Amino acid sequence: MISGMSIRTLKFDPDKLQYTTIIGTGGIGSGKFFVLNGNHTLGREESRSGHFLEVTDYCKQHIILHYIKILLGPSFRVIPVGKVGDDNTGQTLFREMNETGFVMNRVEIVPHISTLFSFCFYYPDGSGGNLTTDNSASAKVDSGFIEKASAEILNAGSKGIIMAAPEVPLQARKKLLELGKKNGLFCTASFTTGEIINAIDDGMIECIDLIAINIDEASAVAGNQIDKTNPVNIVQSAIQNLQSHNKHIKVSVTAGKNGSWFWDGHQLNSFPSVKAKPVSTAGAGDAFFSGIICGLALGLHFADIQQLASLIAGLSVTSPDTIHKGIDRHSLKKFSETSDLTFSKTIINLLED
Repeated sequence: MISGMSIRTLKFDPDKLQYTTIIGTGGIGSGKFFVLNGNHTLGREESRSGHFLEVTDYCKQHIILHYIKILLGPSFRVIPVGKVGDDNTGQTLFREMNETGFVMNRVEIVPHISTLFSFCFYYPDGSGGNLTTDNSASAKVDSGFIEKASAEILNAGSKGIIMAAPEVPLQARKKLLELGKKNGLFCTASFTTGEIINAIDDGMIECIDLIAINIDEASAVAGNQIDKTNPVNIVQSAIQNLQSHNKHIKVSVTAGKNGSWFWDGHQLNSFPSVKAKPVSTAGAGDAFFSGIICGLALGLHFADIQQLASLIAGLSVTSPDTIHKGIDRHSLKKFSETSDLTFSKTIINLLED
C-alpha cells in the first residue's frame, strides 16, 4: 500500500461509511497520445507526421478505482475484476495496482496475450480520436470469469458497490450488475456512446442504481427528436428515457466546461465545472465517476456528491496523465480554495487538515 495513504484520505469516520467495498470491472491497460501536424482530417491512405506526448495513459477501471482507493484509504476495500497480459505493460500495471492497495486476487495475468492498448490521436485544435485493441486480455473477460468473484460480491452485500465500466465486453458487465443486484449491492455503471443503446436494449439499465454518462452519451439516449443545441433538453430527455426502463435510476451527466447535472430520483441539480488551467481533459469523466462513488460510500447528500465529483474532475485536468497521482485531500483542499465557487460545509469538512 502507498506509504502514508491514511494521511492522503478524505477526513471521515471509517465506522460511518455507508459502503465499505467496491467490486468493479472494466478495461485495465495503457496507451499512447500522438499529436498530428495539421488540422485537416486524416485521409484513409494519407501519411502524416506528428509526435508522441509524454503522457502516462491508463484505462477506465484503473482510473476510476485509483481515486476511490486514495481518497477513502485503508478502511475501504477496492476489488478490481479483470485481465492483463503477461507482457511488460500488464506486469507493471498489476504491480502498480497492488501497491496502491487494491485487492488483486480477481485480476488475472493471461499468458501469450497482450494487455489492452489505446492509441489516442489529436489534431492541433484539440479534436481527435481513439483506437483501442479488441483482442487484448480485457476482451477475454466473460461472464464465467465474472462469476469467480461471486464470493466477494456475496460477502460485500448491502455494504458493497458494483462498478461496471467500458473496455470489457457488455455481457461481462451485465453479469456483474446482475450478481450485484441479486445480492443487494448498489450498482453503478458507465457506457460509451457507441454501446449505450445496445446496453439499454439488452436490459442492463434495469440492474443499475446509478448511471454516469457524459453529454454525448446522454444525447444518444435522448434520441434525435430533441433540440441537441440545448444541453438541459438533452439531459432531461435522457433521464426520461432511462426512467422508462428503470423508474428508480439515478443519473449523472457531465458536460466538460459546462458543468454537470445530477438526477437523484426526485429532482435535477446542476453544478458548474470547477475552473482550472487544463493540461489534458482525458480521464476527467472517469475522475468525476470516482468522486460520485466516494460520495456514495461516505453517505453524502447527492448535491454534496456532485460537488465532490466536480472538484476531483476539475483537479484531474491539470495533469497530462489520465491518472493525476497528486490528487489527495491536501491537493483538493488547496484547489478548492483557489476556486470562485462556494462549496458546502460537508465538502469543506472532508478536506480539513
